[in-house]
Amino acid sequence: MEQDNNFFRLPTGVVSQVDVGRLLREIEALDEFLEQSAVRKPGTQVQMPRTSKLLDEMIQMNKLNVVNVAERTRLMNFLITLRAKAPIIHISFSADPAPLFTQKLITWLRENIHPLVLLKVGLQPNIGAGCVVRTTNKFFDLSLRQDFANKHDLLMAKIHGATQESLAK
Repeated sequence: MEQDNNFFRLPTGVVSQVDVGRLLREIEALDEFLEQSAVRKPGTQVQMPRTSKLLDEMIQMNKLNVVNVAERTRLMNFLITLRAKAPIIHISFSADPAPLFTQKLITWLRENIHPLVLLKVGLQPNIGAGCVVRTTNKFFDLSLRQDFANKHDLLMAKIHGATQESLAK
């Protein structure tokens, strides 16, 4: 995705494609409400629908006026494009990561990898500790399981050495 005049910054709460989908549905519902309000009889009192904390943060961060049709349309188009084309990193852990950890991770990824990167978190209990990172063209196994597999010969030599020493005593 190229950074152009349709580029928006993402709050750290927007982590995955699911979050982007929620934002998109919410801004579409707001757009529909405002379009319906425009055709209502003048003087009719209607209350704006409540928006989520995530959408509020997105609006404030990008200084948007969602009452303006053009800005709403720009935001909707951005979210549609983001959901379809954003770079996605799959990271599998042995247990669910804490939300604070996920926010710190997404912040680091957006500062160092790509400002629109999305994260897909998976679970692989058999990796022990660490993680497995996968992109469209790269794979990194940073798990304890893989580390043990890489050092199998050293581990076995140490075990046999310790066994030999205990038998000699």
